Amino acid sequence: MVPERGREWRQTDSKIKGLRSFNNWVKSSIIQKFIGDERNLRILDIGCGKGGDLGKWEKSRKVELYVGCDPADVSIKQAKDRYAEMRKKSRRIFHAEFYAKDCFGEFLGDIPIIKDVGIDPGVGPGNAMSQRWGGGGWDMVTMMFCMHYAFESEAKAKGMLRNVAGALKKGGRFIGTIPNSDILTQKVIEHHKAKGTAPPEVAGGADVEEDDRPTFASDDEDDWDPEKSLDSPKPNESEHTHGEKAEEPEDKGKAKDEQEDGEVEEEGFSWGNSIYQVKFPGKTPPDGTFRPPYGWKYSYFLTEAVEAPEYVVPWEAFRALAEDYNLELQYRKPFREVWEEQKDDPVLGPLSEVMKVRDRQTGRLLTSEEELDAADFYHAFCFYKV
Repeated sequence: MVPERGREWRQTDSKIKGLRSFNNWVKSSIIQKFIGDERNLRILDIGCGKGGDLGKWEKSRKVELYVGCDPADVSIKQAKDRYAEMRKKSRRIFHAEFYAKDCFGEFLGDIPIIKDVGIDPGVGPGNAMSQRWGGGGWDMVTMMFCMHYAFESEAKAKGMLRNVAGALKKGGRFIGTIPNSDILTQKVIEHHKAKGTAPPEVAGGADVEEDDRPTFASDDEDDWDPEKSLDSPKPNESEHTHGEKAEEPEDKGKAKDEQEDGEVEEEGFSWGNSIYQVKFPGKTPPDGTFRPPYGWKYSYFLTEAVEAPEYVVPWEAFRALAEDYNLELQYRKPFREVWEEQKDDPVLGPLSEVMKVRDRQTGRLLTSEEELDAADFYHAFCFYKV
């Protein structure tokens, strides 16, 4: 176990204090960009962890209600304690409630406050009535550094989207941060090229096909937690770890052939730097295409944190699945591009100095190149409910 350390240590002695600050600034940036001009907002934070983003929402001065859900009881207790301390300092803070809940395997509609604000149980593919008339009552749903655990299985991914899309009102925003599958694909292809196991179209130097993603041209918080992954439901060790579905597909022969075509290596491989390491424990697809898009497990290690299993979120598969739940992509950028886009914003620029992301005097970025490399493992996104 990694010992619990305080804010002072994280800001002074931590080897990744620059990464913590940078990632927190990115989260502030995404919230600022998509919070909009409305007031009295209702925010649903899925995978809220220890409540690290509470201060960001408070500083917006636009939130009326915040509900945080997380599968870990200990994290929910810490989030409640954090909120209680915030209430002591300001009675004008928004109302907040916290619940220990498996947000991927269970429907959130049985939580009274979520049901009262509004959540549509019929959202999803094939439900014309829900698409036309349905919708929840929540303005924003946020999932920071946790959504990738839903891609352990198809059932969990769909359960997650049912909760997200069901909660959002039309025009509501779904924001989040997840590992970037483009990076994972690139590393897998490079590995197979080096081994000589890449298929001809990849080994010949063809570029990875670019996607059609659209893009739009808190000061002292220490709330990015590198151990947040530990707050997520433990993966089912009896399930696959190399991309096979847990459930038997209808066309077993076809699925078997696809898996055999895409799985030729036996040993895993890893990459990273002195700050972080990513390791696939076993077989990976020689062409870098993760199919089926569920259950591709890898290990992620960050210094000062515990190594944790995570799951690939193949971006185009996720985007297409989100469309089935009336979620339309509006924005997607790697963290470093978020910085380039927002660093001179009149609000976020000065915030980067307060958060010690950039030097106030020289304007120099205080995050090391290795920390930036670790940060660029992630990208941020926003979907609108249509």
